[in-house]
Amino acid sequence: MEQNSREKEIANLVSKVIGDYDGGKNIDATDIFNKPDRNEIIDIVNNLFFVMYPGYFKDRTYKTYNLRNELAVMIEDIFYRLNKQVYVALDFCKLRGSMTEDARKEESYRICSTFIEKIPQIREYVESDLLATYDGDPAASSFEEIILAYPGIIAITTYRLAHELYLLNVPVIPRLMTEFAHSRTGIDIHPGATIGKHFFIDHGTGIVVGETSIIGENVKIYQGVTIGALSTRGGQKLAGKKRHPTIEDNVVIYAGASILGGETTIGKNSVIGGNTFITSSVPADTRVSIKNPEMEYYSSGHKHVKEEIKQDDAWFYII
Repeated sequence: MEQNSREKEIANLVSKVIGDYDGGKNIDATDIFNKPDRNEIIDIVNNLFFVMYPGYFKDRTYKTYNLRNELAVMIEDIFYRLNKQVYVALDFCKLRGSMTEDARKEESYRICSTFIEKIPQIREYVESDLLATYDGDPAASSFEEIILAYPGIIAITTYRLAHELYLLNVPVIPRLMTEFAHSRTGIDIHPGATIGKHFFIDHGTGIVVGETSIIGENVKIYQGVTIGALSTRGGQKLAGKKRHPTIEDNVVIYAGASILGGETTIGKNSVIGGNTFITSSVPADTRVSIKNPEMEYYSSGHKHVKEEIKQDDAWFYII
């Protein structure tokens, strides 16, 4: 008797939850076959790493003696699977307007053809990022160590792949790619950001680079840096507008710095000190730091040493 009562209670609870799906909420979509497959996108990203760094990331699905043959099979496989996901994404996202099934097939094929053709150019940029990382980090013992172990190179490579799909107006998929890298590395680079060659992320955890950011060449940033919007209170009214800063060539941004606002530009060859908070432009060849802190030393509860941290002779833009 008690068992029957509990079964009825559970059935009633389940019925209430199921009934809530008829409420027309935006989170109610249940057509599982009409949206990009996140796990499939992640698998495609992993296979693209094999194409970007042949010999470093191996897919054990294929058994070949010749690396070039394996790459040929892998590239065709990526094309086939990505084409299916792009085809679904073009229908899933209604922002591009209605497309016939034939039009979607043609467009998804065109997008994937263009993307695959871009891979040599993407690899050129990734090569420059690898060199920047090796040249900029005395702790790096080899290129192999960077490729296999550094979170920065994982995040940058994923971004560069996703960015090309973003430029081709592919909905959803580029963001799934970069958010996968975000979950692995703690580095959040929006696929819409524009980033030049020789980009170096040191350590990396907690870095945020917003959608409309523009970053020049030979830029180095450390952990905890935010290149973000000054305010997002306007919500969707701000979509498509430049909300994030411009970082010009040869800039170094140290840990914990926040640079905010679409009108903010950091001029060439500048150095942005750690924990700074910048909401207005900085001229070229400038070093920015917070006000010099004082160091206090205590022994047995008594202060006995007090000294200022001294900076070397340079023009500082103090905030």
